[in-house]
Amino acid sequence: MARVLVTGSDGQLGMCLREIQSQYPDISFHFTNKNKLDITKKRELNSFFSSNKINWCINCAAYTNVDKAEEEPDSASLINKKGAEILAEVTNTQNVTLIHVSTDFVFDGKQKNPYTENDRTNPINIYGKTKLDGEKSIVKLNQNHFIIRTSWLYSKYKSNFLKTMLKLATEKNKINVVSDQFGSPTNAIDLAHVILKLILVDSKSYGIYHFSNEGVVSWFEFAKTIFKEKQIDIEVNPIKTENYITLAKRPLYSVLDKTKIKETFNLSIPFWKDSLKETISKL
Repeated sequence: MARVLVTGSDGQLGMCLREIQSQYPDISFHFTNKNKLDITKKRELNSFFSSNKINWCINCAAYTNVDKAEEEPDSASLINKKGAEILAEVTNTQNVTLIHVSTDFVFDGKQKNPYTENDRTNPINIYGKTKLDGEKSIVKLNQNHFIIRTSWLYSKYKSNFLKTMLKLATEKNKINVVSDQFGSPTNAIDLAHVILKLILVDSKSYGIYHFSNEGVVSWFEFAKTIFKEKQIDIEVNPIKTENYITLAKRPLYSVLDKTKIKETFNLSIPFWKDSLKETISKL
C-alpha cells in the first residue's frame, strides 16, 4: 500500500484530495497543514518521515497570493523556494518520491502557442519566480520527483476565480473582467485524480509535466460561462489588462501543452466547460 503525505492540505488541492480519498482504498493518507508540519523546518520533516514510513509526498504547501507576494517577497520565497528545497532534500534522504505542484506563472506569456515542459521559463512576478526557484531546487536535490505545473485552479473550496465571480454576483449587477489574458481553467478535483492515479501505478517516469483541463479561454469568457451555468443575470464587460491595475503582472498567454502527461499516463482530460459544469452542480 502506498503511504502518502499531503502537505498544505488546507488549500484547494489538498481539500480535493481529502474529498476523493475514499475512492483510493489502496492509498493510506496523512494530511497535514502548516500547524501540524512546517515544510520549512528540516528537523520536523525528518522526524515525521522517520516515524510514519511515508513513500510518497504530495506537496500542496505554497504561498499563492500573487499580488501580496509583491509586497512580501521573503514570505513567498520562504515557502515556495526554501520550503520546496528543504522538502526535496529530506524526501531524497528518506527515499520518498516527491510530487510538487507548480504553476503556469513560470512563463512570461509572450508565446502564441501552448507552452511545453521544455519551453524557456521567464516569470514576470514574484510568485512565479519563487515557484520556479522551488522547481529548480527539487530537480537538483531529489531525482525521484514529479513537478506538475497547472493553471487557473478552481474548486468549491477556498478562494478562487469561480467563487470570486459568484460572490461578486451577489453584490453587484455589473462587473468588468479582463479579456486579453488567455489560459486553461483547471478543476482541482481533476488534478487530484491524476496525481493519485500516478501514485497507484507506482510511476517512475519522473520529471516536469503540465496539466490543466482542455481548451483555451479568456478570464472574461470564463466569467460569462460561470454565470450562464448558474443562470445568473449580470452584466459582464470585457476590459484590457492595461485598464485593470494589479500589483503583480500576469502573463497574457499561459496555455499549457499537455501532450507529455497525456501520452505518458494514457490520460483523457475533460474539456474545461464540462468540468466547470460538474463543479457548479455540486455548489
